[in-house]
Amino acid sequence: MSTAKTAKAKTARRRPPLRGIPLRRWFTWHTFRSRITMLVMAAVGLSVALGALISYVSISRTINNNVDNDLKMRTWALADTDLAAVSLQQVGSGLNTDGSAAALNLAGLKMSIVTANGASISPPVIPLAGKAVSTAAPTFGSPELAVAAGQSPYSLRTVDVNGQLYRVYSIPDTSKGGWFGTYVPQDSALVVATSLAATESTLNTLATVSFVVGLIGIALAGAAGFAIGRAALRPVEELSKATEYIARTGDLRSLPVNGDDELAQLTRNFNTMLEALARSQEHQKRLVADAGHELRTPLTSMRTNLDLLAQVMAAPDDDRLPFEERVALMNDVRAQMEELSLLISDLVELSRDEQPSHAIERLDVRDIVDRAAERVQRRAPALTYDLKLSPWYLDGDAAALERLVTNLMDNAAKWSPEGGTVTVTLADGLLQVADQGPGIAEKDLAHVFERFYRSPEARATPGSGLGLAIVRQIAENHGGRVAAARAPGGGALLGVWLPGTPAAEELPAGSRAR
Repeated sequence: MSTAKTAKAKTARRRPPLRGIPLRRWFTWHTFRSRITMLVMAAVGLSVALGALISYVSISRTINNNVDNDLKMRTWALADTDLAAVSLQQVGSGLNTDGSAAALNLAGLKMSIVTANGASISPPVIPLAGKAVSTAAPTFGSPELAVAAGQSPYSLRTVDVNGQLYRVYSIPDTSKGGWFGTYVPQDSALVVATSLAATESTLNTLATVSFVVGLIGIALAGAAGFAIGRAALRPVEELSKATEYIARTGDLRSLPVNGDDELAQLTRNFNTMLEALARSQEHQKRLVADAGHELRTPLTSMRTNLDLLAQVMAAPDDDRLPFEERVALMNDVRAQMEELSLLISDLVELSRDEQPSHAIERLDVRDIVDRAAERVQRRAPALTYDLKLSPWYLDGDAAALERLVTNLMDNAAKWSPEGGTVTVTLADGLLQVADQGPGIAEKDLAHVFERFYRSPEARATPGSGLGLAIVRQIAENHGGRVAAARAPGGGALLGVWLPGTPAAEELPAGSRAR
């Protein structure tokens, strides 16, 4: 006995507790199409069940009301036609009662007379089709006695006799001499009953039909939901296949857009993502190709100098280069290393994500320009720096914006003659840096902010061609734009517009870094 209980307990412990599985998790185990089908079936099932319930209750109430009204009408008709009196008179005088009882049976009624003291007078049992049929009311109780005693105007109730339901209606004898003459006391009630078997059969049939129709409706709803889900999700399936194809082949061609619904909008958004991804890949390819080209020159030059330096160090003392030439060679290698380091730093800056990498904070652009000017002045102290700055505030990346201003001023310092002036102005969000150098040729103005672009004049000077490209990237990341022109007095004029406000208290939405 204990072994069986233990085995049963172990079996019970091994069963997964269904109530421990959340409905949401169970729902997400199924495919989206299955979920749509189940939701449609559930919605239709609830609607059908609610409709069937309302219909059943309404029809049931109507049928029962009709039964009650018919029973009342027949009871009063029975009293008015004296059929009950005749039957009871025949009972009291010992005459034949088969005719009256048969009439009651044909009407589907059963009748009794109940007195206030509890006595009951009923028609006798009659032979009908070889069977004994009683036309007496099935039962009576306190409601009928209350009617007979004049305590209640009528009674109407349902009674269960051996599993058979009857609707029983009783009315008092309100005539002075009594409906039933001297055979029944005046304090009495006529009790008439009718069977509810036909009503129950009708309602059971109605319930069965409603249930079958509901099942058919749910099945049709499931089929319709499956078809609707399949048709609705076809664009999603095509989109899924397209993503698999793109992941497998790398083909970033846009997908065709059909219609103007939400799924079409999803396809458009997906195409926008593909276009952005294609631009990113193209940017990476171009960056790698340009970087390879730009790195090849300093690396080749450095390797040549290092090979020459190695040969010099391995040669006998008499064949070595003079000390001054060896120092110059080492300085060339050091300069090339610095140039290569700067180039790599610029490449890293350009390859970063487009979003600002540092925390966004409220900034005074004047402070950023002052810090950048101090750094540039330490590197090029022979120049004069004229700063004309008006208040301008924005939300942005302080380190990135300082790099922007530094690159602009470094470019101006590189092209300015010794003793020249670099002019920096800031007004209404427009930062302009002007130098007194040779300026920019008209054909080069549209390209100075491109990656690795160097004009023929600039190729003879140190630099990677990435400084101004970094300026443009930082400006665009902060919602700004760049421009290049020739300064009125000669030289180059580079400008950057940054969205913001002259007051620090409130900033427009467009001034924030993207």
